[in-house]
Amino acid sequence: MVKPLALIPPVLFAGIAGLFAAGMFLDSNGDELPSALMGRSAPEMTLVEMAGQPMLTDAMLRDGEVKLVNFWASWCGPCRVEHPFLEALADEGVPVYGINYKDAPEDALAFLDDLGNPYRAMGADPAAANALDWGVYGVPETFVVDGDGTILLRIAGPIGRSTLEDRIRPALAGPADQSE
Repeated sequence: MVKPLALIPPVLFAGIAGLFAAGMFLDSNGDELPSALMGRSAPEMTLVEMAGQPMLTDAMLRDGEVKLVNFWASWCGPCRVEHPFLEALADEGVPVYGINYKDAPEDALAFLDDLGNPYRAMGADPAAANALDWGVYGVPETFVVDGDGTILLRIAGPIGRSTLEDRIRPALAGPADQSE
């Protein structure tokens, strides 16, 4: 005969496992971190120039074009994974700007030499002061910024095919197409 108290741990475990399983199938962005900057003007930047690379300026964020601003680092594995998607966007003519986060300049440039350089312009953020102003939690993080410098979308984590098609492309079309 099974004692009733002996059933409590397996029933409790099954209940918790069921909640976790249900959470994995919910269609939500529950893993997405909130951004206080959505709909607000992009913070001004004070970046360090990277040798031989066009320097990213505040004026470029307010040049009339919708663009991506990507925080990345050479030591970041997920940055390597998302890199082909950034290159594809750049090849399509989407302006992609890079902010190199807490990285050694020689390592960052070697990363771009190896994988290609999708960035129209970039700058380094060695002390993460700009990342802090933008609300970056870690790299990679990508922002869609409209032509007047307003942040339309924030993607925390690497860009993948579904993120590109379901979130970034609609945001690149402009704020009128945003439902969030």
